[in-house]
Amino acid sequence: MGLFFGHFFQNAMPYIAVIFLQFGYAGLNILSAIALNGGISHYVLVVYRQVFATAIMAPFALILERKFRPKITVKIFIQMFVLALLGLGEYIKGSILLIISVFVWAAFFVLQAITLRKYTAHLSLTALVCFLGTLQAIVATLAMERRLSVWTIGWDWNLLASAYAGIVTTGVAYYVQGMVMKRRGPVFVTAFGPMVVVIVAFMGHFILAEEIYVGGIIGTVVIVIGLYFVLWGMYKESKEKKEEVNGEIIVEAIIDEGIELAIDQKKEGHLAITTIPSLHGFT
Repeated sequence: MGLFFGHFFQNAMPYIAVIFLQFGYAGLNILSAIALNGGISHYVLVVYRQVFATAIMAPFALILERKFRPKITVKIFIQMFVLALLGLGEYIKGSILLIISVFVWAAFFVLQAITLRKYTAHLSLTALVCFLGTLQAIVATLAMERRLSVWTIGWDWNLLASAYAGIVTTGVAYYVQGMVMKRRGPVFVTAFGPMVVVIVAFMGHFILAEEIYVGGIIGTVVIVIGLYFVLWGMYKESKEKKEEVNGEIIVEAIIDEGIELAIDQKKEGHLAITTIPSLHGFT
């Protein structure tokens, strides 16, 4: 029984992790809306977000991955730099720009999966990407915001939004989605993205007193159904691949066993090795 639940929990972990990520991103939307309505510059919010993310992830990376941190090549550094730049693109606003933001965010997932194949220290990659993002965000903010007063932050919603965005939806989120992508790929992680719309709609209703319209409810149902079919298709594809791999392993085992049997029979003075060609012909 314990082995069954252990196997079930191991298979369910990617789903649980990604669903929690969507709740985290939904919380970011709510807190960011409150902070931005309160007057904080979205450029400054991005800077503080990256600062918090770097501060929370760097110590873990330095301590836990100090013995097996891969060397940073020029190619890896460029990938990290682009990852940090793509991560900042999540804050692009406007209808047309929002579409561009979706493509940018998708590119971030794909590039993160590619980078993790070579630079396998997940914590270090997250910390370095956040640090580079901090530098990039500072440069962008200095170019766009000339007033020093925009950097002022107190014990208010601005600080809470910055800390939450940095710790939950940047540092922890980058690390978790990287771990999930290592097992299930970037498509699996991004498939749950529409859930954010559903969660934000309900959270906005109860927290920000926003109205929920019939069109929104219909859209929610469509999103849930679409997500179900995507996951069902991915599950079927994964199951077929496993069966194909298991079939190849079984055939190879039969061939190996036949070869070993033939060798044993030959040692005993028998030449019954006519089954070997037929087995290879079968494969």
